Amino acid sequence: MAGKTIKDKYIRKQVDFFTLVEKIKLWPSRSGMLHGIKTFTAKGSLAEITTHCNKTFTVRHSRRSRAARWLRNKWYFQSCKKCNIPEWKITKYKKTHFDQHRGSLLRKETN
Repeated sequence: MAGKTIKDKYIRKQVDFFTLVEKIKLWPSRSGMLHGIKTFTAKGSLAEITTHCNKTFTVRHSRRSRAARWLRNKWYFQSCKKCNIPEWKITKYKKTHFDQHRGSLLRKETN
């Protein structure tokens, strides 16, 4: 993506949490470290996430959780060195805006 400008992207603020995490493929840890997601498996109201640094954990489905707020507000201190998140992905994440009245709803396509 060298030489390309990344456009601002708009996503609805209260979009489904699991759909948001699956789309962005980033996870903020409690220490403020931003991890890249390798696999995401939803199992009802729980999901299992495996990061690129081989940490596996289970998360609950909640739009008001700490992780959901941190993703929407882009709160993180640094990216994980082991996950090796590319610079274009972090730039794209920084250019994403979460708005209540406009933006993508990230709906699943039905064929």
